Amino acid sequence: MRTFRVGGAVRDALLGLPVHDEDWVVVGATPDEMIDAGYLPVGKDFPVFLHPDTREEYALARTERKTGRGYHGFAFHAAPDVTLDQDLARRDLTINAIAQAEDGALIDPHGGQQDLRAKVLRHVTEAFREDPVRILRVARFAARFSDFSLAPETLELMRAMVKEGEADHLVPERVWQELARGLMEHKPSRMFEMLRACGALERILPEVERLWGVPQRAEYHPEVDTGVHNMMVLDMSARLQAPLPVRFACLTHDLGKGTTPEDILPKHIGHEQRSAALLKTVSNRLRVPNECRELADVVAREHGNIHRSEEFGAGALVRLLERCDAFRKPQRFELVLLACECDARGRLGLEERPYPQKDRLLAALGAARSVDTAAIAEQARERGLAGDQIGAQIQKARTEAVAAHSGGHVDP
Repeated sequence: MRTFRVGGAVRDALLGLPVHDEDWVVVGATPDEMIDAGYLPVGKDFPVFLHPDTREEYALARTERKTGRGYHGFAFHAAPDVTLDQDLARRDLTINAIAQAEDGALIDPHGGQQDLRAKVLRHVTEAFREDPVRILRVARFAARFSDFSLAPETLELMRAMVKEGEADHLVPERVWQELARGLMEHKPSRMFEMLRACGALERILPEVERLWGVPQRAEYHPEVDTGVHNMMVLDMSARLQAPLPVRFACLTHDLGKGTTPEDILPKHIGHEQRSAALLKTVSNRLRVPNECRELADVVAREHGNIHRSEEFGAGALVRLLERCDAFRKPQRFELVLLACECDARGRLGLEERPYPQKDRLLAALGAARSVDTAAIAEQARERGLAGDQIGAQIQKARTEAVAAHSGGHVDP
């Protein structure tokens, strides 16, 4: 029984990057021998074990055979006679198919070190085409290693997989998992660049794919193309180190522009409502977590109003805050504003401009939240008011507080 460090831990160490998780492959052992040695079995589809002390994952060397379509269409074989080379041959990219022995020696049968030096993402063998998730993984690695190129033969293989229908059999949960990880990488736009290049984006996110080629008004969008703008917004969210819900909101905030009637282009009247409707479709299809879909919904519906909020009086500001549910969820509202800032700065030549709407709206929220709503409600009830009447009194008091704070007027 021999153990080898494999995959991302070896790759990142060779690149001089921090190593956060270590994975190991075990050659020459049976599941019973692993359990007898104190390892905890956790694998569902193939034998994976947790080390009794470190809790790191140790997988038995294995081979796999394609048995059907999609991510689950495999039969795995793990036995003491499976070699390390056989295990490495089933991996996705050469840079992930390097192993390290206990004495530090590197085992690199597929030229992973050379591709690391050349900064190339290249598939290991033709077995790559059997798992459509690898299309997503390659796109995600392109976002992480933004200075790496994709080997032409790997791109052609990915295109062939899409044409053969493999991308149509991706499991929604795995699509979301890989997209979410890619959105959190250094340059998330590269993930979508790769997915577009191989044709997979049209299969998994047609709502995003159709944004390219859609014009916008140049006075607001010097980059003009909606797809280009969308990717600039996404990369701005990475630059500002936004959390995942904000990055997802940036990806989906303008989906409605892809369905704008041609006779009103380059204007996009009503795109906010269309974006919210398409967002719901995407979120249901990919089973997006509620935290992400709910924030994205607010951004899709209200980003235009938030951009224009410098023109609003106190009453309009309070109504905007109410629609954003800012009084109940002030922390989420701050993330909504961060997404809107990404949208405003994700434009050609405007990346460094300030976004004063954020500070003004947060100040308005602070002033409105200073109102003692419980006392106002009690006074209203004493006057015989109820329900919406009490709500109107609270809204009036909040509007007056915002107006007093800003020195502005109480608009109707």
